[in-house]
Amino acid sequence: MQGQVAQSVEQWTENPRVGSSILPLATMQSRRISITDVSDRAAVDACGALALLGYAALAFFSAHLHDAPNVTGFLALMAWGLLPLGLVFARFKRRPHEFPLVRLLCWALAFRLCGLWGVPIFEDDWFRYLWDGYRFFETGSPYGFAPMQAFADESVPAAFQRILDQINNPHLPTIYGPTTEYAFLVSYVLAPASLTPLKLLLIAVDLLLIRLLLSVAPAGFVALYAWCPLVIKEIAFSAHADGLGLCLAFAALLLHRREQFMAAGICIGLAVGAKLFALLLLPFVLIRAPPSAWLGFAGTLLLLYLPFLMQGSTDLASLMVFARDWEFNAALYALLSMWIEPIIAKALLAACLLAALAFYWLRFRAQPSASLPRGDLIFGGLLLVSPVINPWYALWLLPFAVIHPTRWAWTLAAALPLAYITGQNLGGLAGMEPYAQPLWVRPIEFGLVLIALGMDWRASRRRRHS
Repeated sequence: MQGQVAQSVEQWTENPRVGSSILPLATMQSRRISITDVSDRAAVDACGALALLGYAALAFFSAHLHDAPNVTGFLALMAWGLLPLGLVFARFKRRPHEFPLVRLLCWALAFRLCGLWGVPIFEDDWFRYLWDGYRFFETGSPYGFAPMQAFADESVPAAFQRILDQINNPHLPTIYGPTTEYAFLVSYVLAPASLTPLKLLLIAVDLLLIRLLLSVAPAGFVALYAWCPLVIKEIAFSAHADGLGLCLAFAALLLHRREQFMAAGICIGLAVGAKLFALLLLPFVLIRAPPSAWLGFAGTLLLLYLPFLMQGSTDLASLMVFARDWEFNAALYALLSMWIEPIIAKALLAACLLAALAFYWLRFRAQPSASLPRGDLIFGGLLLVSPVINPWYALWLLPFAVIHPTRWAWTLAAALPLAYITGQNLGGLAGMEPYAQPLWVRPIEFGLVLIALGMDWRASRRRRHS
């Protein structure tokens, strides 16, 4: 794995000697090392303070946003968060192992605490989280009951009546998996009708993921994730639970690498129970694994779903509606569906994705057992063909882009907040539908990613020729 990371460092810096660039530092005079360390710490603190100011402003901005939506101010503050990240990464990208670890973690925590005091920005999914926790506690299941069925129910507490009024698509039961629903239940038990416990839980899980990343990648590259504005906004501010499934899936891969197969199977089962995205990593957890891994996966998934199956409903029905009817911020699907029927376009793109995954899996089998799959490519391919590309979906590929840093992956993380430029967030400008986007948004959003992809391809060719 160390060789894998070293190779990724070389690819990013385009310097074949970067892997040994740290060695001369060991022979420098102690006074020179001390000066360098002090300078590095000061640089990290200056960039951290600048970023913290931006996230504090974002927290204040979010609390005063609802009466007068201002997507321009939001995007400006997201760009503000990118600036110190870019500066600090530029300083350490050729010597990522020297990034001050304590400062990496302390500033990452400080940024997320700003999200704890902020409110979700341009989001209403969190009302469903709170409602699901209430339904789960009161009835034993959050499934099979559309929120609109409770509109006239006077037994619903006043606080949850207000929450009920804000739920999107109230005609549909919840689409969230059982692992996520247990998190909503815990949040309800700790503080009904409050998002704070759920945010604290998700922030803790996100910090755990950062710790896992530090076990396989140098701190300078882990900073790309730990300080990433998209990660902080979607997890700490908006409380999207994708981070829960992602952490469990990444832990499963690391446990498989350490030959703790039963634990790996349990973790990937919990991850799939959080979000079906984790199914794409399932073959890489079960590859070369004994029956205990398969048993751990199947048993965990069965235990998660069995109580709800016995009550007659799960998340699958609403997920089918979502897969059939939703389209937002799509890339290839948006282009293909202009020429052929949407159902055919979805089937064709799904077949292409499965074929590409099968091809990659066959190649991956020949690699050493300690290798981690290229989750950046796996989930990047999923987003490429998906009819829905919400900004928080990119969270699934970013930890793998720490191990294999590429320009296109981090450009995607920087560009996806543009997806929030919608009719609803523009105040119904020019009579736009709530989730419609101006025609120029996607060309800029995905055009930037294509440019970065071209730069990666050119750099790769240059390395091969050299």
